[in-house]
Amino acid sequence: MNPKKDFFKSYDFIMLILIFCLMFTSIVAIYSASKSGQYQGGFVERQSVFYLIGLTISILIAKIDLNRIKKINWIIYGICILLLIVLIFAPKSIARPVNGAKAWFQLPIIGSLQPSEFMKISLIISISALVDKHNKVFKINNIKTDLILLCKILLVSLPPSLIVLKQPDTGMTMIFLVIIFSIVMCSKIKTSILLFLISIPSLMIIAFLVLLTKFPNYFEERILSLLLPHQRSRIEGWLDPFAHSDAGFQTKQGLLAIGTGQFSGKGYLNGIVYIPEEHTDFIFANIGEEFGFIGGAVIIALFFLLLSRLINIALDALKNTNNLFGPMICVGTISVLTFQIFQNIGMTIGLLPVTGITLPFISYGGSSLLSNMVLIGLTQSVRNSYNGYIFHSLSGGKYG
Repeated sequence: MNPKKDFFKSYDFIMLILIFCLMFTSIVAIYSASKSGQYQGGFVERQSVFYLIGLTISILIAKIDLNRIKKINWIIYGICILLLIVLIFAPKSIARPVNGAKAWFQLPIIGSLQPSEFMKISLIISISALVDKHNKVFKINNIKTDLILLCKILLVSLPPSLIVLKQPDTGMTMIFLVIIFSIVMCSKIKTSILLFLISIPSLMIIAFLVLLTKFPNYFEERILSLLLPHQRSRIEGWLDPFAHSDAGFQTKQGLLAIGTGQFSGKGYLNGIVYIPEEHTDFIFANIGEEFGFIGGAVIIALFFLLLSRLINIALDALKNTNNLFGPMICVGTISVLTFQIFQNIGMTIGLLPVTGITLPFISYGGSSLLSNMVLIGLTQSVRNSYNGYIFHSLSGGKYG
């Protein structure tokens, strides 16, 4: 057996190229952002190490049989829940609040560790396993069986969602909701129930827009007053960043950076607009300022290619098996990455409120990068498990 062929059969070569392109972009952008003088250096070195570790983990996970992952999914879930609970009671010496949120462990050598980033992986695996097992037990679905499945998903997803919301981390809570919603939409639940579930967020969005545009005073006095102070300030800063100089400062500066970048940008290391958290949440603004519309379009194209590869893996898995575990993992991964990309770029250009959600594979952050690399590894495991690679490699035959 040729080790090189074995490797490229277990890991999608085009996916690997895309990951390397994103890694190069991330390091280049972080190096530029770190020159703003906001924080002490070392971001490029640490991000490079995170990428090396993440890619290694991703390749190792790709070689694991998907059934083995399914068997230990509740162990993974229990460990992630335990980490979230420990974080609540951890002293400030190892869990210092950052920007008002107690969401990270500060550990020697390792640095910051965000348990909720790994909880999102566990949610995808656990809910996917639930859907797969449920559909095997109930061969014919009806309203009763569908409601049973929804209750199971609710029982699994509610505890971590409430803990993360309490931290408070609104952005990660939204990611959890996206995971739940996307997998439910693809879980063979009856159309009538799906339409009902879709109608809830749709009506909420319509009501939000009507109150905002037709009854602004009522919206401010009755709706915004229900939010926590930091949540309210973010909404106000999003709606009118120039009127709320503090809450809307990041949005205003992000718009200024991207706007002044114009079509081709100011050139690498020539960015002059100061943006807080430029190396993390607002990394896209840095790219837009220095590389303009062209640079932003290239980033979006890379993400489009990445997501298209993941969609192909999901569709191939569905064609080659009746097992829903793998396809649902792909659905969860695709939905998470799509949401994070849309939300991060949207908040950078003022289209959406600032939530602290990072740009996948580009923003600085060890926990976020490692968790996303694990998800890519899981999708590669799905690819291998359903195209016969695992079984052919064990028997010494040709790869499928």
